Amino acid sequence: MIKAGIVGGAGYAGVELLRILAGHPAVRLTAITSHDEVGLKVSDIFPNLRRRVELSFVTLEDEAFKSCDVVFFATPNGVAMKQTAGLLAAGVRVIDLAADFRIRDVAEWEKWYGMTHAASELVAEAVYGLPEVHREQIRGARVVANPGCYPTAVQLGFLPLIEAGIVECGHLIADAKSGVSGAGRRPGLGNLYSEVTDSFKAYGVPGHRHLPEICQELSRVAGGAEIGLTFVPHLTPMVRGIHATLYARLKRDIDGKALQDLFESRFAGEMFVDVLPAGSHPQTRSVRASNMCRIAVHRPQGGDTVVVLSVIDNLVKGAAGQAVQNMNIMFGEKEDLGLDMVPVSP
Repeated sequence: MIKAGIVGGAGYAGVELLRILAGHPAVRLTAITSHDEVGLKVSDIFPNLRRRVELSFVTLEDEAFKSCDVVFFATPNGVAMKQTAGLLAAGVRVIDLAADFRIRDVAEWEKWYGMTHAASELVAEAVYGLPEVHREQIRGARVVANPGCYPTAVQLGFLPLIEAGIVECGHLIADAKSGVSGAGRRPGLGNLYSEVTDSFKAYGVPGHRHLPEICQELSRVAGGAEIGLTFVPHLTPMVRGIHATLYARLKRDIDGKALQDLFESRFAGEMFVDVLPAGSHPQTRSVRASNMCRIAVHRPQGGDTVVVLSVIDNLVKGAAGQAVQNMNIMFGEKEDLGLDMVPVSP
């Protein structure tokens, strides 16, 4: 059994990790923290976990964490980087759901996240945890930087086009929408029901902190080519889900069937990427509470623009589910173990 601990188990990503790991046949939950709920039973805070999780919240100093095989950090940015070295020294592997180890250029990370990095020596070692690209490196990783939710949907949608070298990397557009849970569980005026419902807005247009992460990883795929990406996130009045509408300009004439074949071929062996039939329009509800990414590719009016539609659940494939997928790879388990969940409908 894989002994797993969770740091930050009271946020939305943390409780999603609990939900998934509680039903994982190869995992034994060992310890879980929450800054504000120390001593309280997990099931008292999250009644959906009654009779499934019997642990109480403890502090990170609890010795149980050092006996874990893997520790997940479902914490705000800046927490994991201060604790990872000590866990690694105890032989524990780390999966960080925040952004502490995602960006290779530490100075760039500090610019976007507004703090000094506390473990820059580990950034080069950390493996970016997008299994569809870095599966082999993830197998032997001690530290995995779990991708962001927007970056997951955007990268998976652009991936076949950039790998094939058929689009102009300097003219990419990602128009993405997220449910309110993407903002986290801490209370804030902008997340109140009366502020969000019956409304729709863009944010972060001058620059969102997920932009350098997306550009870094797409540049890797493009062999180091510079990525020109306009990324505009939006907040939508729903709890879960991300819908990314992606635009790329073709370098040469490629018909719709060839584009469809390209996507189907690239993701043929991927159990968590579903390329829909030509002409499809995926909906966020088709992936709700699952680790699936559904994709459709279009070439409107036979022009030189490719439009890719990519949908995920931001808390699962965009956070906790992908983290468990990475854990399965790291410990030699079947990649879909504990993750073979049918999406919830309605």
